Amino acid sequence: MEPIRKHNGLVYPLNRANVDTDQIIPKQFLKRISRLGFGEFLFYNWRYDEKGQPRPDFSLNQPKYTNASILVAGDNFGCGSSREHAPWALQDFGFRVIIASSFADIFYNNCTKNGILPVRLTDQEAQQLIENAQAKDYNITVDLESKKVYDSEGFEASFDVAAYQREMLLNGWDEIAVTLTQADKIDKFESNHIIHPAVITN
Repeated sequence: MEPIRKHNGLVYPLNRANVDTDQIIPKQFLKRISRLGFGEFLFYNWRYDEKGQPRPDFSLNQPKYTNASILVAGDNFGCGSSREHAPWALQDFGFRVIIASSFADIFYNNCTKNGILPVRLTDQEAQQLIENAQAKDYNITVDLESKKVYDSEGFEASFDVAAYQREMLLNGWDEIAVTLTQADKIDKFESNHIIHPAVITN
């Protein structure tokens, strides 16, 4: 995974609460073998009509958000089923950071395991970011090292993240990579616990 230390990007405002994982990536797209390629189906039922044509009234279809890499939403983002495909779709579309006032626990953990930084801010702080991004092209910086979100106009907010998850994101580690950081200890343990085949005698 790509490390996240300090990310500056364009904000996409999704002013909706209780966005569930089926809205993020509908169930009919979960049969893909690869974890790549889910981005085109992100928010599919909102982005496209019954004929598969883009809906001009859905904000993410507006050209101004084409390169957005930070999504700011309402509370309880990622609720519903535990499908890991939801962060895969967000990441494949180009989002590196998701900001909301609250997240479903499983979705939050799936984000950190897949290289997306989920940031909890207060309702007021998240709403301010949404309003700013609705009014203009709006870039912010999310600094995982200092655990702060800020812009060039005076907005600043702090957030918290568990030490283990923060270390994973800062280093670009998934759980396999975390295990491999202990490779020397694992090798030493295995070398001291070799199981010899029994000697069979007649």
